[in-house]
Amino acid sequence: MIDNKILLIGLIVGIANFLFRYLPLRLGANRSPTAKAGKMGVILDSIGVASICSLLIVSGIPDVMKEHNKLIPTLIGCLTICLCFYKTKSIIISTLSGAAVFGVIFKVFMN
Repeated sequence: MIDNKILLIGLIVGIANFLFRYLPLRLGANRSPTAKAGKMGVILDSIGVASICSLLIVSGIPDVMKEHNKLIPTLIGCLTICLCFYKTKSIIISTLSGAAVFGVIFKVFMN
């Protein structure tokens, strides 16, 4: 049986993820495709990291609810993704860094 809390969280994150993708494109329809200035540019640049973080949280919630020792590595991995993206602006480097930090922290410090 599916837990209602997990279903509700998945629904909320899914809607937020959809809005992160849809609204910037809808609101920026009058702009030039190459222009990335102002608030809309910041929103468009944030879509990638927001998607990765939302997927990390949604996929991690069932594990964290079952095994509470995964909470700290998951939070630190998500923070690593955000900080790395802020510094590098690369989704690939951010995702790989977050996964590596999660794995190292979980394996070394939590077992």
